[in-house]
Amino acid sequence: MELFDLIVIGGGPAGYLAGERAGHAGLKTAVIEKRSLGGVCLNEGCIPSKAFLNSAKIYEYAIGGEKYGVTTKGASIDHKKVVERKNGVVKQLVSGVAATLKANGATVIKGEAKILGRDETGFLVEVNGEKLTAKKLLVASGSVPVIPPIPGVKDGLESGFVMTNREILDMTDVPERLVVIGGGVIGLEMASYFNSVGSRVTVIEMLDKIAGPTDGEISNILLKNYKSKGVDFKLGCKVTMIDSGNVIFEENGKPASVPADKVLISIGRRAFTDGLGLEAIGVLTERGAIVTDHNMRTNIPGVYASGDVNGKSMLAHTAYRESEVALNHILLKRDNMRYHAVPSVIYTNPEVACVGETEESAREKGFDFKTATISMKYSGRYLAEVEKGDGIVKLVMDKKFSRLIGVHMIGSYASEIIYGAAMMIEAEMKIDDIKEIIFPHPTVCELIREALFLL
Repeated sequence: MELFDLIVIGGGPAGYLAGERAGHAGLKTAVIEKRSLGGVCLNEGCIPSKAFLNSAKIYEYAIGGEKYGVTTKGASIDHKKVVERKNGVVKQLVSGVAATLKANGATVIKGEAKILGRDETGFLVEVNGEKLTAKKLLVASGSVPVIPPIPGVKDGLESGFVMTNREILDMTDVPERLVVIGGGVIGLEMASYFNSVGSRVTVIEMLDKIAGPTDGEISNILLKNYKSKGVDFKLGCKVTMIDSGNVIFEENGKPASVPADKVLISIGRRAFTDGLGLEAIGVLTERGAIVTDHNMRTNIPGVYASGDVNGKSMLAHTAYRESEVALNHILLKRDNMRYHAVPSVIYTNPEVACVGETEESAREKGFDFKTATISMKYSGRYLAEVEKGDGIVKLVMDKKFSRLIGVHMIGSYASEIIYGAAMMIEAEMKIDDIKEIIFPHPTVCELIREALFLL
């Protein structure tokens, strides 16, 4: 029975980064993945959807080029080629992950892991009928889509009429009518793409706003943009049934329906712990997610959990950082996980990027705060590049300590700018100190500095 210093269960962002870092640090490490290295992010989430959305953006620029003095005749988009390119990008990245793990000395095992228990040597894990032992264990098994108990969903998934993010990213035909159940990140990004390539898209959301916890002002601008592009939104509506060719829902207490050729279920994700054998060693879970502390430790000494499986922040970049914290604790390095400055992005067109407190969350938490909002039209670069854009930058300041606690943006380059705002919030920088930073001109990012003078 082979003994490892660390066994990582799951080869997604949390798992493969942990394997890479642990191997580099000299730990004998095994990464066990039952599907493909890269997990949901690389194979059926972050990366594939970005490939889709980039193709859609190029297409939109082509057909709208006359606004910028560029005439493009006969522009079209070939969805099958978009899917082929997406598959090539995924293959390249997955191969890169495998090569990096190998270069750092980590052993990759394809199979389904199950924890059997523990003995004097460590934790016992079975995979492909073989037993392994680990001194330390990191569970990074990720998450799966939430499948609601709506009549017709199960049959729809079996027939292919209903899809999750996994199936829709491999679909080679563009549906004439697509109904998206859920107005969160996944739903909006897929609605964005298929609207761009010709589907009649309807988004049904139980809440009275889209984009979940996103700042309300930002959410409303995004909603307005996509309504103008032809996406139909049914907000404050509850889906009650899916049958062949129709989605039935309640709107203002009355039954309504919308026809569909395909339906995407995107109401959220849940931590995946099914069949892992956590009960064999007594790992504590709450609502299906593994309970962890600020070092990513579970209630069992020597067992850690990072990524979606702990349910704290289901984002790939959070998973990376959580695995670094877990490994640093294993290596006896001082570190701890903090969640107050985790940026989030919606890669629609326009992009949305946020970090820290929203106006709504600051109010709920009792902050004495002030906000400042500036139009992106104050940026010369934005005005030069975006015709009739309505992007904004919104800051939230803690008045007591005169520091930035939230930054929210909708508009071009938002996804590439937000890390700078995250640094300011993580470092608890004072407003006056940020004002002394020189931003490049002309850029969109300098609007953050300009907005400071409105506080």
